[in-house]
Amino acid sequence: MNSYDNVMGVIMGGGQGTRLYPLTKERAKPAVPIAGKYRLIDIPISNCINSGIFKIAVLTQFNSVSLHRHISQTYNFDMFHTGWVQIWAAEQTLLANDWYQGTADAVRKQLVEIRTARMPFVLILAGDHLYRMDYSDMIHFHWDKQADVTVAVQPVSREEAPRLGLLKRNENMGITSFAEKPKDKEVLEAMISQPDSDKPYFGSMGIYLFNIDVLMDLLENSSYEDFGKHVIPAAIEKYNVFGYEYNGFWADIGTIRAFFETNLAIASKNPPFSLIDEGWPIYTHPRFLPGSQVEDTYMEDTMLGEGCWIQKADIRNAVIGLRSQIRSGTKIRRSILMGADYYGFFRRGNEPDEELILGIGKDCVIEGAIIDKNSSIGNNSTILPFPPGTNIDNDLYIVRDGIVVIPKGTRLPANTRIAPG
Repeated sequence: MNSYDNVMGVIMGGGQGTRLYPLTKERAKPAVPIAGKYRLIDIPISNCINSGIFKIAVLTQFNSVSLHRHISQTYNFDMFHTGWVQIWAAEQTLLANDWYQGTADAVRKQLVEIRTARMPFVLILAGDHLYRMDYSDMIHFHWDKQADVTVAVQPVSREEAPRLGLLKRNENMGITSFAEKPKDKEVLEAMISQPDSDKPYFGSMGIYLFNIDVLMDLLENSSYEDFGKHVIPAAIEKYNVFGYEYNGFWADIGTIRAFFETNLAIASKNPPFSLIDEGWPIYTHPRFLPGSQVEDTYMEDTMLGEGCWIQKADIRNAVIGLRSQIRSGTKIRRSILMGADYYGFFRRGNEPDEELILGIGKDCVIEGAIIDKNSSIGNNSTILPFPPGTNIDNDLYIVRDGIVVIPKGTRLPANTRIAPG
């Protein structure tokens, strides 16, 4: 029977997230904070709930404690609701005793749980994308086309095409071929689906809807490790695969640069993705924090989380996370402060100058940086961006593509200078 109750969402969250290091040094990639108060995992789970999909599994493996904690404390349906959000961690069984080897292998190792759920349709989702999507439209498309597999696709330009997995779609919206990040001109020409458009290609969004018997066949009778590289091309050869076109905002935020730019775009004027949507909220862990207190401070294009205290600062184009403390004389430009998990010794700026406590000290200059949670930046410290493409590994900081990242829990001494030259 075609019903949303027969669709299960499976969210991939098990990888090491090396492209987001050091934000993933102590946490799973879907647990990385975003937009001041959320975590990446909140995006696909919220999309599922808002789309009427209430049976959701999150596959985890690497640094998963904080992700497990967030999910268990946030997504609890009451006893009269049939929905659930479960965590399926990598585990040793009689059938397999190794780690997940890729997205497809992760789902293969959980086929017993998928069978137990008795869902005729399985929706595979990534845990590091930012978008607001009604999956019910894609599900109806799948049913109307009598598809075996449906892939969510987005029109992309010629410039973007070599960086994505491309799917060739025919007039009936069926997928006829796949190319993974093609560079060859002949291959690129062959993958054009809309010749007269300024976005002639269709790129895969990493969102797949399978009939359960098709998913079982593709995974049980193969050793495929990845959905995009292996399973989808194999499905095109054997089954009816269709491409559901999505034209809304969608961003893969799996790299430090993409994460940085997307966060700042959300905080800007006329953001491409607004968190304010009364009809389609993004859910997260409810916290009992006071409203932020801001004293004698100039702020522009800034997103501010709850429970912050800011005194006589100048902040422009920034994301300021939960429980952030910013002291007098500090200037912040194009930066992300993830805040803190606790207040520590909170003395409202009256601590001795030589004492390092949680947050940003006095008279600091921070530009082009990501300050991870629970860090202390000493008084009179300066952090400036490096040229794009610069990568540096230091005991106190990491530079990725020119962006300075202060890892979680770091203590920068007073008068520290991190800058080119």
